[in-house]
Amino acid sequence: MTQANIRPLDGRTRASWIRLRTMILLRWFAIAGQLTAVTVAQWALGLQLAFGLCYLTIGASVVGNLVAAFVFPQNKRLSERENLAMVLFDLLQLTALLGLTGGLHNPFALLLLAPVTISATALSLRSTLVLGATAIVAASVLALWHLPLVTQSGDVLRQPGIFVFGHWAALLIAIVFTSAYSRRVTTEVHSMADALSATQMVLAREQKLSDLSGVVAAAAHELGTPLATIKLASTELLGDLEDRPDLAEDAALIRDQADRCRDILRDMGRIGKDDLHMQRAQLTAVVKEAAEPHLERGKTVMFSDNPMARDHARPPTIPRKPEIIHGLRNLVQNAVDFAESTVWIETEWSAEDISVRIIDNGPGFPPQHLGRIGDPFLRRRSGTASETARPEYEGMGLGLFIAKTFLERSGARLRFANGSDSGWLRGLPPAGSGAVVEVVWPRRLLDLGPDDTVMGENQRLTA
Repeated sequence: MTQANIRPLDGRTRASWIRLRTMILLRWFAIAGQLTAVTVAQWALGLQLAFGLCYLTIGASVVGNLVAAFVFPQNKRLSERENLAMVLFDLLQLTALLGLTGGLHNPFALLLLAPVTISATALSLRSTLVLGATAIVAASVLALWHLPLVTQSGDVLRQPGIFVFGHWAALLIAIVFTSAYSRRVTTEVHSMADALSATQMVLAREQKLSDLSGVVAAAAHELGTPLATIKLASTELLGDLEDRPDLAEDAALIRDQADRCRDILRDMGRIGKDDLHMQRAQLTAVVKEAAEPHLERGKTVMFSDNPMARDHARPPTIPRKPEIIHGLRNLVQNAVDFAESTVWIETEWSAEDISVRIIDNGPGFPPQHLGRIGDPFLRRRSGTASETARPEYEGMGLGLFIAKTFLERSGARLRFANGSDSGWLRGLPPAGSGAVVEVVWPRRLLDLGPDDTVMGENQRLTA
């Protein structure tokens, strides 16, 4: 059961979530800090600066904020370009103010990192590159051109050239490193958030389908008796109306439609569950139910059971949770997608563990990705072989991530390997096997204990 319409959100979409009110509020904080710094420099430190130009530069931000606050509604959300324009304006305004107050000799030059960091965490990669390049150019210009810091006695506050060069180099490195670091971490967080959101959507859908199938099975059971009565009565009428062909035809139609209703309910309730209790089933039944949608896709799927002790010969009874069924189903789908001809599904149980092993004879997992399998948006399983086996596969990695998340939520441990290096598995995988996935639960977490009332398949409706 794939979710083809689930896609990660790109940077431009996320950038459109930022409200104008938020940017205005942050700019007011920046304006207050700049005014405080200039005022303290003038009255407390006694520096002789171009205060008129400084207040004019700060006033440009004030005017921009007032225009944005009065022209646009408070709940406006900025587009990608509007966000880039606002942050770029703040960067240029800060550059102008630093140029009037000593350039890189001013310790507040470190604030050039702020707009780039904001862009790396909130805007797209293209916007981050634009702002990063602008910040690098601004730092370089400030190193060469600026008004000096002059005290009341006429002394010029100036660092040695080697320190200015070091400050410039440190700023450039910090701009590149901080933006790359923030971008990488933010991308990881966004990817995980998107994947978890997709997981919740799939789980909710699976739960709805499970509930619906239960309702269908119950309806089929309840409607069995009236449908059988209708068919019996119509059959008797058909025998009594042999001399009335017109009425006999109507009685035959009623009988046929009753059969059709029975068949429809049987087909709808077929996926409805393999036991009458609806909430529990034997391990083998749950595994076969999970694999059922992929049994007719042109690949051979072979099941095998292997109790590890004689006193546990009977398969354990486990809960029919949507997490378990959908997780196993995604693993089987992945195996069928990449298998050349055969998929083996092996179930084992002992007094301590319950395990399901899914093996295919495909190309296997790329060795360099074995440690990352299960991460969201991991790229293709294996180059051209995967593209040939599954050309519509886009390599987002959501299927395995969702399966891993669901099964780990139920208490399972997952192991991924290839047939050639799966020595940690009990027994040996089939000859020529490719990928191997083993799911292991502690039996105490999954086994519901003996239940003699588990009946297996639902009874079919009969006339």
